[in-house]
Amino acid sequence: MLGLMDDDIATVAAAHVPRFLRRSFVLHAAAYLVVAAVFFSIGVGLADNGSVAAAVAQVPIIGNGLNPTPDPSADLTDFWEAWNALQSNYVITHASSTLPSVQARIYGAIQGLAASYGDPYTVFFPPTQAKAFSENISGSFAGVGMEIDLKNNILTVVAPLKGSPAEKAGVKAGDQIAAINSRSTQGMSLDAAVNAIRGAVGTTVNLSVVRDGTPISIKVTRETIQVPETSDGYDAKTGVYHIALYEFTSNSAQLFDQAFNRFKATGSKKLVIDLRGNPGGYLDAAVDIASHFLPKGATIVTEDFGGKQSKQIYTSLGYDDVPPGTKIVVLVDGGSASAAEILSGALKDHHVATLIGEKTFGKGSVQTLIPIGGGELKVTIARWLTPNGTWIMGNGITPDITVPYTAADAKAGTDPQMQRAIQFLTTGK
Repeated sequence: MLGLMDDDIATVAAAHVPRFLRRSFVLHAAAYLVVAAVFFSIGVGLADNGSVAAAVAQVPIIGNGLNPTPDPSADLTDFWEAWNALQSNYVITHASSTLPSVQARIYGAIQGLAASYGDPYTVFFPPTQAKAFSENISGSFAGVGMEIDLKNNILTVVAPLKGSPAEKAGVKAGDQIAAINSRSTQGMSLDAAVNAIRGAVGTTVNLSVVRDGTPISIKVTRETIQVPETSDGYDAKTGVYHIALYEFTSNSAQLFDQAFNRFKATGSKKLVIDLRGNPGGYLDAAVDIASHFLPKGATIVTEDFGGKQSKQIYTSLGYDDVPPGTKIVVLVDGGSASAAEILSGALKDHHVATLIGEKTFGKGSVQTLIPIGGGELKVTIARWLTPNGTWIMGNGITPDITVPYTAADAKAGTDPQMQRAIQFLTTGK
């Protein structure tokens, strides 16, 4: 089975690439459409050399060992009555229309079965869509560089990627996408949205979004996306060191280590970890980074399979090398998702950091791919729980100190959340 993590969603960049965030890969199943030509090296479980092809090659897929035995409790009389009624009565009304083949009707029935579970991440891809989905996971694409998901059944921007075309065009975390190139998104699946947004480098896509009740039209030019993974620096005036993480990739743990060593070299005892607008990525990276702050064996996140199999608990590697007396703030917002929520939730629950900002997105489930009849069934198989047992999916992580960041703040070039973090670290209040 291919471990996908809804928590790793769709980056609307080029494709809705769910990111794999399970140890080696957890598919950011929300639709990580980094609608940008992004090498989705973040979500797909990459090999040590960072090769996407290698990552896809190592993804385990269920074979043909599925159980085809009919469920004796399922009375399919209504189904066959509907099947036969359609076959006997349906009349083509458009010259360009054709009757679906028997196989196409079967695929349609499976799609309806998956949809009946009411989970936007549990879907069936017929062969053509399955092929496109596989290509999205394993390739690099041109797109707009943002991550989208369904929130309350509304297509919503989780976060535009740092420096991406979407960010430059004015797309904001929390924007609700009402239409793509004038086509309404009502009832549109994540996969369909990704396909609508992706396209060739240099072409444009028109997004009709709703922000705080106001409709806005945004035109974004698709590009190959280059996203910085981290940035860090020391403010000698306040004595505060900040490390910003923009994604959790295969390189993030190493890059954080380097930034963390620079922090320790300054002698500062005040640290801000900025996870705002971070849509997630590798689970391994989140575990590695959390291990700097937690003793060996401390729970970081639990993968709960709903009683269908034993829980998987991911624990600290025990670096535990924070200088004594260091005070830590983690900045989060509505664009912090997936692995960013795992890291922030672990540090909050273990009382090693104070969270400041706004409630996180709430993305935390795991999917797997099951091949069926030439297509693929993507099924939610687990959910992520913080050390205290809080479901990340749909709930998010609530900060200890809530500080909004408004459009007026952005226009004025001020950052009240960072200001509040500095205040807390320097005064303790």
